[in-house]
Amino acid sequence: MLAAVEFADALRVVAGLLGGYLVGSIPMAGIIAGRHGVDLRRVGDRNPGYWNARQHLPRRAAVAVFIGDVAKGVVGAGWGRLLGGPWWVPWVAAAGAMAGHAWPLFAGRRGGRSVLTFVGAAGVVAPIPALLAAAICVVTTASTRRFAWGARIGFFGFPLVQACFDPRARVAATGALMSFIGLRFGRAAVAERAVAHASARPRHRRLGRTIDQASRATAAGSASGESQ
Repeated sequence: MLAAVEFADALRVVAGLLGGYLVGSIPMAGIIAGRHGVDLRRVGDRNPGYWNARQHLPRRAAVAVFIGDVAKGVVGAGWGRLLGGPWWVPWVAAAGAMAGHAWPLFAGRRGGRSVLTFVGAAGVVAPIPALLAAAICVVTTASTRRFAWGARIGFFGFPLVQACFDPRARVAATGALMSFIGLRFGRAAVAERAVAHASARPRHRRLGRTIDQASRATAAGSASGESQ
């Protein structure tokens, strides 16, 4: 009997991860941006997500990207709920959706950082804390008139609010999902530094050649002056 339960839970894990991954792999930002002739992976910070879309797409298109990325998290975690079983199955499905957004099967495995996909999943796995965190975001945005500040405070405040309602294990599961986002940001930062370093090399080489040419010209001028 115990073996049958464990096998059923293993099937739920596989189904949750696979289903979540396929949903997360739908490149909503790429599809919407493509209709406007923009490849988000080639402009701005090269992140195919809402923040980059906000800078390079019309407002309505950027809002559509926002809704689409959130919806992937809602559907992914919702799929996990439909599978039933232990409480952590929706978190597993949410992780699958976030992985799909980060490495989308349908977009060359070049995706975003999964922030909004996490936000959508949070609304399913912990609806009351998510609603309160959203309220904090709105209040902060209204008081500072900067959505970026509201989003950050709401995002990082979510697990603190959740700790007031949910058991520690669920808060820890949320922390694991947020750690995934942190790793994505860290990887992006490393990649940006590598690109900046690579682009700086030709400038350094050109500068070195210019200095060498100037030195040679100076030396030649000095020699010419001495010979005279």
